[in-house]
Amino acid sequence: MMTHLLDTSICVFLIRNRRSSVRRRFEAFKVGDLAISAITEAELRFGADKSADPVRNHCQLDRFFVTLPVVHFGSSAAIAYGRIRSELERAGTPIGPLDQLIAAHARSLDLTLVTNNTDEFRRIRNLKLEDWSEKGQ
Repeated sequence: MMTHLLDTSICVFLIRNRRSSVRRRFEAFKVGDLAISAITEAELRFGADKSADPVRNHCQLDRFFVTLPVVHFGSSAAIAYGRIRSELERAGTPIGPLDQLIAAHARSLDLTLVTNNTDEFRRIRNLKLEDWSEKGQ
């Protein structure tokens, strides 16, 4: 059963084998427990396209996506996005637009968002968060 959605920064740690704490936590989950948002895939594809070696990096992403389902962004996520964005704007505490979309996706599916960017994501009400990065490791 899907329980966690990995954000872009956590995926980068996994793909590049950075932060052993992230790898350990990732490997502790069963297949099907973890997923990524289609928004995260878009961010990772953009990073590969603008890199010095796009072909190699897209191949690396293709291998990574075999291990994790990519969840499509649907109407319930769009509704959650509208609410999150309006709440953040009213409070004067906006975060990046793609982070808002990823947070909305996680919240709409009642999944825990795994990120090392908890400072920004904490601004969003009713969003379950975990930071696997143990910063500095």
